[in-house]
Amino acid sequence: MLPIITIIGRPNVGKSTLFNWLTRTRDALVADMPGVTRDRQYGRGVVGDRPYIVVDTGGIEESDDPVMAEMTEQQVQQAIQEAHVILFMVDGPVGRTPADEAIAKRLRPVADKVVVLVNKTDHHDSDVMCSEFFVLGFGGAFAIAAKRGQGVKEAISAILQRLPPSDDSEQVPDEGIKIAIVGRPNVGKSTLINRMLGEERVVVYDRPGTTRDSIYIPYERRGTQYVLIDTAGMRRRSKITEPIEKLSIIKTMQAMADAHVVVMVLNGREGVPEQDLRLIGLIMELGKAIVLAVNKWDDMEEDAKDTMHSEMDRRLSFVNFARRYFISALHGSGVGMLYRAIGEAYQAATQEISTAHLTKALQQAITDHQPPLVRGRRVRLRYAHVAGHHPMQIVVHGKQTDELSLSYKRYLSNYFRKTFDLVGIPLLIRFKNDANPYIEND
Repeated sequence: MLPIITIIGRPNVGKSTLFNWLTRTRDALVADMPGVTRDRQYGRGVVGDRPYIVVDTGGIEESDDPVMAEMTEQQVQQAIQEAHVILFMVDGPVGRTPADEAIAKRLRPVADKVVVLVNKTDHHDSDVMCSEFFVLGFGGAFAIAAKRGQGVKEAISAILQRLPPSDDSEQVPDEGIKIAIVGRPNVGKSTLINRMLGEERVVVYDRPGTTRDSIYIPYERRGTQYVLIDTAGMRRRSKITEPIEKLSIIKTMQAMADAHVVVMVLNGREGVPEQDLRLIGLIMELGKAIVLAVNKWDDMEEDAKDTMHSEMDRRLSFVNFARRYFISALHGSGVGMLYRAIGEAYQAATQEISTAHLTKALQQAITDHQPPLVRGRRVRLRYAHVAGHHPMQIVVHGKQTDELSLSYKRYLSNYFRKTFDLVGIPLLIRFKNDANPYIEND
């Protein structure tokens, strides 16, 4: 499972800058879902070959609003408990402050997880600055300059090396298609999970995964093996209603990262709010196969259904490669179609496409629709190959590829999707110009 790195510190020490560097984005997911504080930010990053999840708790400070203070306290405590590594960030030029010491006192019960990062050390004596924070009791500190990225990669690499490798023996082995059911509270996730499992009544066993509170449930349906990842931990709590389910985005991200296929559940009566769009965007960022399940559809009037169809076509146009099914988790209608879509998406995500087959498809696409002329010469596309998965990445090699129009690139993307049945998965196509043999490289 992906290690969880939580960033903690007083306001204005550079946490957001570090978060943006670690996730390589300036448009981070801000979780404003019920039960999640407005300040929590979540993202995925990679250093070397080690991926991880990053949580930015926001500035820890006193709030005048007792309700907000209590909510912030609960969320920060959750972030501390769930973290594998806690990055305690301080401001080097400012030095140690009473607020830093208060945070250090709070973190001492989990001192084995704490690493001190001394920020803004690029124009100062970093050794002197780090020594000032040694008295906090967490050992040696790392000197960084988050704004420039100085020292960050080295620090994170060293920190990740301290973590033990994932113990796959604690997880359910790859005995089937791993499915994660995700969505906002009160969209029917738990009902759908119950429907998918109760339908067959062949649950073999429940075993906790390495993600705390997640349950890996192997089962069989019509000869196919599945493993359902229940992040909510709600499946057996019949007396607990979904509205009070506390959504943990960390658990959701862990489940999505480990799944082969992510089923995104939407409430058909509520349309597609911003929270749903953010979560779908996160699934795409992880490069995972996706199926859209629009729940609570059965009792809607026909006019309302038509209106909702139009809204979803418009709001979900960026994910039009995913199958979308209208279901009733409560009554079971449409659930069988979900399994068909899950199977299609799994096949698309796991298939291996050879360079020969991909290049043949490229040449056929060119025959059917020639690339445009550029200054009287036609853009030449020579061959294509798969460069990665999750998301699937196809690299097309040729000459003057930077002159291709967006519409022609979209045409090739659609052609590859149709040719290789790439249903339900994000597809990234990159174009690479051939090196000019007449230009000397120094």
